[in-house]
Amino acid sequence: MSGSFDCPSSCPYLEAPNPMYDFPVGQVRRVAAADPEQDVDETKRNVLKLLAVAGIVGAGAGGLVGGTLQYIQPPTVGITSYPRTQLLDIDGSPLTVASAQAEYNVGTVGDFIFNYPLRNEPNFLLNLYPANGQPPSATNPGAANVPGGVGDYGSIVAFSAICQHLGCPAPAISYYPPGTCSQTFPTPLYKSGQPFYIHCSCHGSTYDPANSASNLTGPAVLPLPQVVLETDASGNIFAVGENGPPVNGHLNTLQGDYGVGTTSQVAKETPVVLCSFGLPS
Repeated sequence: MSGSFDCPSSCPYLEAPNPMYDFPVGQVRRVAAADPEQDVDETKRNVLKLLAVAGIVGAGAGGLVGGTLQYIQPPTVGITSYPRTQLLDIDGSPLTVASAQAEYNVGTVGDFIFNYPLRNEPNFLLNLYPANGQPPSATNPGAANVPGGVGDYGSIVAFSAICQHLGCPAPAISYYPPGTCSQTFPTPLYKSGQPFYIHCSCHGSTYDPANSASNLTGPAVLPLPQVVLETDASGNIFAVGENGPPVNGHLNTLQGDYGVGTTSQVAKETPVVLCSFGLPS
């Protein structure tokens, strides 16, 4: 046997030399498959099949998890429409036009609050007519026939008791009767200066209750939402809706808590008085 091991093509134990692999060790060379349709890597095929099955299973599991999360997440709390809610006085008796006009007037000190339409949405109850029963004038502060007002003089109104600036609630925002502060504001009713208003001690926003709670001073730029009031043949007072922008802190005035139901009782709160006013709006 010679020193070289040259085997003919008929050698029974070795495959004949292939010229495709006859190149120096370490040299990079591209080799094309003779038949791409038949040159399939079965391992890759099986891996792809497994990935496809895993994708289908994952999609099903994802749908199951998504459905489960949908049921775990609590639904938005709220109501679908404004209720017809009868207002009750502080003592629990039905609030009527007669009782409201006898107990409350433009000079009444204190915040008289009822919740509507949700339990976490407080509102001021106001009667803006003068205490002496005489028509309002420059020397007899008060208001009659105001937008949305009910009662004999159209002077009983209700507004949100949550400031439209950053949401400070009563008693930080309060009704200021005449004489509370020396500051007055020119209004359509009082050219020389109206002495009664709703004022927020948090940042100085002020509102005109005789004109749909429009802004007198900033930084608030939106009026207070106004509760729509109605009376029946017996003079009972009902809250039946709300006009204006949403209550501050609620994307929708009807969402954010449970509804108050068929009645809502007035409660008295001691106001926080601070005669510090923001810039005119």
